[in-house]
Amino acid sequence: MYDFFASHQLLLAPMAGVSDMAFRTLCREQGANLTYTEMVSAKGLSYANEKTRHLLDLAQGEDVVAVQLFGHEPDVMASQAAWIEQAMGDSLAYIDINMGCPARKIITKGDGSALMRDPDLAARIVSAVRAAVEHPVTVKFRRGWAQGQETAPEFARRMEAAGACAVAVHGRFAEQLYRGSSDWGAVARVKQAVSIPVIGNGDVKCGADAAAITQQTGCDAVMIARAAEGNPWIFAQAKAALTGEQPPVAPTVEQRIAMARRHARLLAQREGRNIVRMRKHAMWYMAGLPGAAAARGKINACVGVEDFDAVFDELLEIAGSHA
Repeated sequence: MYDFFASHQLLLAPMAGVSDMAFRTLCREQGANLTYTEMVSAKGLSYANEKTRHLLDLAQGEDVVAVQLFGHEPDVMASQAAWIEQAMGDSLAYIDINMGCPARKIITKGDGSALMRDPDLAARIVSAVRAAVEHPVTVKFRRGWAQGQETAPEFARRMEAAGACAVAVHGRFAEQLYRGSSDWGAVARVKQAVSIPVIGNGDVKCGADAAAITQQTGCDAVMIARAAEGNPWIFAQAKAALTGEQPPVAPTVEQRIAMARRHARLLAQREGRNIVRMRKHAMWYMAGLPGAAAARGKINACVGVEDFDAVFDELLEIAGSHA
């Protein structure tokens, strides 16, 4: 049995436009055992697209990372997985195949969760990638495609038979997108259906949830996604919950702003003056703070570090007046 998750129990999910080097750095510092790159297009890599290859860059001090590939052509997926393995060497933890993304622009091309509608093709992709690389291959998918029709346990068995070393299961149907709630029971049923490690994902919103999903499903690792946005501290909280330690104190306003500032600077080190992608992160960091609603318009006009600093300074002043 593949025992990688014995030492990698808390995972930062691959999130397009979110899990870049800066964000991964902050989450690792707070206790994430392993992070994933943003999902990478196998087709984009095959065109030697520099914008796509840019997603594979590691942060300073990042010794290992998982790479999530998406696509629907077995030969392209296999060849690009092999290229990634050669390019990254020991920095690659494993190749993960995305069969869970429900975004329209992904599924209309037959990628992501659309592959759950074609288990035969999904299995061929896993077999092809597994044969092309020496590193482990994992698969991330959902409870099923159509709402109310759970196929995850059987799908997981097919992926295991095709050579998957582990699977990650999100407890929503693809048709749900992110509406409703995630059914952790689906994770438990997949765990019962296969002998490979299972990663639980979906609605892990706090540290206590990480412990709860582990206890309720028996999953081997926990993957945290949207709850980490603007809140890398969730990994420290989850780590405490899983080990039975006293949970850390929630970050203060000052600590939240300080983390946002650092995030902006890490982005600037990589991308230069224009860090407009920081806008959404800034919104997440300041959610619920006094003055946050009024600051949203200003955040949407920010471009460089100095712009963000000015808004953060205002928020600190407002917080001080509410103390």
